[in-house]
Amino acid sequence: MANIQVRKYRDDDAEAVKEIFTLGMSEHVPSSFMHLLKQPVTQMVLMCMFCALLTSSKSFLLPILAATLLLAGTRQFVVYMFNQYIDTSLRKDLNNISETYLKQKDSCFWVAESDGRVVGTVACLPSKEALGCLELKRMSVRHSHRGMGIAKALCRTVADFTRDRGYLAVILVTSVVQTDAQKLYEHMGYVKIREFLAPELVAKIMNFTLFEYRLDLQRDEKLT
Repeated sequence: MANIQVRKYRDDDAEAVKEIFTLGMSEHVPSSFMHLLKQPVTQMVLMCMFCALLTSSKSFLLPILAATLLLAGTRQFVVYMFNQYIDTSLRKDLNNISETYLKQKDSCFWVAESDGRVVGTVACLPSKEALGCLELKRMSVRHSHRGMGIAKALCRTVADFTRDRGYLAVILVTSVVQTDAQKLYEHMGYVKIREFLAPELVAKIMNFTLFEYRLDLQRDEKLT
């Protein structure tokens, strides 16, 4: 992992961090759209609409056009939902990273730097749900720098920080469409402990599942 340095966030990293977060989240739009298309409710709606229009118009053109428009609208809706999440995050903790992470007890935000360019991010803070645990958040690596061990280094940084402060474990939440992230966390020793639907109504309709992972530091003293 040549020329890669993991260091604490500085205020002049703000724009790079926001860019990495935005690009990273936007990458999940295609997989989320495909996930939605695989849901029985979506397939039933498409089939019923197609059959109804085919029966009433006695032509394939109208139902095919309607299905195409519905699929295009559905994809735009997925884009809209992700943009809403991105905008909300940029207005909240990512709007003032120093205040949210660096000035709070047992919280921190790191960036991975390659040749002077910020190429990855990760943060942690005390979990509100699991006492005695820190929560890993905002893990993201630029697409151009993946496969170089940066994400693993960021994971180890959080684990070391958590262990040094006497916490029992690191927890995190990722989604059903983030399959690469799931593989990374499992490789780093995280264990999936819970599956649940995202709380938003639209997410429940989409069957958008979230996974909670935990790394018990008492059992895992040394990460490889």
